[in-house]
Amino acid sequence: MNTRQKLEIIKENLGLTQTKLAEKLGVSFVAFNNWWNEKSTPRAKSRAAIDRLLLEVTGQKSIPANQLSAKKEALVKRSKKHASIISEILNSPDIRDEFILALTYHSNRIEGSTLTEPETAAILFNNAAWPNRTLTEQLEAKNHQTALLYLFDWMNNRRQISQELVLRLHGMLMNGVHPEAGQYRRQAVRIVGTNLPTANYLKIPELMPEIMADARKKTSDIINLAADIHSRFEQVHPFADGNGRVGRLLMNAMLLKENLPPAVIRQENKRWYYNFLYQAQTKADSSSLEDFLCDAVLDGFKILERINLN
Repeated sequence: MNTRQKLEIIKENLGLTQTKLAEKLGVSFVAFNNWWNEKSTPRAKSRAAIDRLLLEVTGQKSIPANQLSAKKEALVKRSKKHASIISEILNSPDIRDEFILALTYHSNRIEGSTLTEPETAAILFNNAAWPNRTLTEQLEAKNHQTALLYLFDWMNNRRQISQELVLRLHGMLMNGVHPEAGQYRRQAVRIVGTNLPTANYLKIPELMPEIMADARKKTSDIINLAADIHSRFEQVHPFADGNGRVGRLLMNAMLLKENLPPAVIRQENKRWYYNFLYQAQTKADSSSLEDFLCDAVLDGFKILERINLN
């Protein structure tokens, strides 16, 4: 995450003007404006002040272990009321379609889609076309629907987490969108807006089997494992495009395997999601991401149990 992005998050959360935020940081408006426009970078003391303020406004401090454990225990207790969540989803068309809409709309929106939720629903379920939206956005919506249906069927019949599943999901998501659909990248990439290094593409064939083997491990704490695998997968960035969407599908496959509903990561929480993911990747502390995922799984339970989300 670069300085401009940190300042944007702080500014939005505190509701301050640039002038007031400069005052709060104890610098001149000229200096602040240069940071904002990326004409200069803060010195070490100012960087530390920005990072401290970012932690304050986003709550990126470690979540107390007892508080997080209580949330996880509540999810497990709730899941035991359902014999088979994947079967419930597949045997209830309204629940299935609600998951498809929520997961498709929010996941694609996180990645920059401009489609509204009603537009997404019309594309998914009525095969509508929107002349004021790009063909790629509309194709990505249909592709995500196809990938989700495949994932649901896969987890119902095989319940396996594998490279084969990941590559197939990517192939479906990127079908007609990217020439390397269903293939690991063969070039260097960077995660825009962060200084986080991605894996050397030559190492991806070695790294992915390790990640997938860990994703299959038996665990008494699926939220912790899902957060770990998701943060590692996104840092490796195995594909030229579509890493976020595939990563979230993989995470949901892991949750379904343990009889939890898919985590609905809502687009309005995008910044929190990215902040907590970055914290897990750089600070060796996944507690905030795990807490965030618990809330996202709760949103999944609301769909599963037909509880009004509004």
